[in-house]
Amino acid sequence: MKMKCVAVAACGLMMLSGLAQAAEIKVLASGAIKEAAIELIPQFEKASGNKVAVTWAGTVDIKKKIAAGETFDLVIIASPEMDTFAKDSKVVAGSKVDLVKSSVGVAVKAGAAKPELKSGDDLKKALLAAKSVGYSTGPSGVYMQSLFEKMGIADQVKAKSKVNGPGIPVATSLRDGSAEIGFQQVSELIHEPGIQFLGPIPADVQHITVFSSAVQAGAKEMGGAKALQSFLTAPAAVPVMKKHGLEAIARAPSAS
Repeated sequence: MKMKCVAVAACGLMMLSGLAQAAEIKVLASGAIKEAAIELIPQFEKASGNKVAVTWAGTVDIKKKIAAGETFDLVIIASPEMDTFAKDSKVVAGSKVDLVKSSVGVAVKAGAAKPELKSGDDLKKALLAAKSVGYSTGPSGVYMQSLFEKMGIADQVKAKSKVNGPGIPVATSLRDGSAEIGFQQVSELIHEPGIQFLGPIPADVQHITVFSSAVQAGAKEMGGAKALQSFLTAPAAVPVMKKHGLEAIARAPSAS
């Protein structure tokens, strides 16, 4: 069944690519989907005959690039930010396609003691006990700050926080010891060397972020961008997304 899905997707893309010369599709994307995309994009390029040039960036830098007028064909970012882009006419109306769901994960340095994290209360205890806490400026970091507030420990955590700037993995702080415990999207932690990925944060305090794609207003390769959206949401992409810590939002094949 998987091979059949791949063949159908490839056939469709080859037919599409035959309508025009090979194009370069420029993508501006969140690092949350990087590992999955690195595996899937070469498959898309082979099937379509097009090339994909990706600029990887954190949420803050993606927003800066769009605000500065930089032009891409496809933008991939957390859904709330994409909705803002749509409201501001920065992306083509109706072109938003949700790609994946991503949960917040937790990790410590390789070899470090593993705190018990079965519940939100356990997480609170671990945060208070840690000498330093790392998180990012992206969606996971924004959520964790709100969780610290909800737990009533914002001031204690802020005093020992290590906030990684856009595009800098939280794993970097875990490896160099500037953070004893760190939080980021699961997909941005599970493949990092030198750390112990402990899993998603407890279910009672978990937060799911949807990462979405949309064609940027003024895109030169609108057709190619839409074809890439279709490829990334095809059934064959589901196991790849899962392998890289993401929950794919797959679509059923269109009825013929």
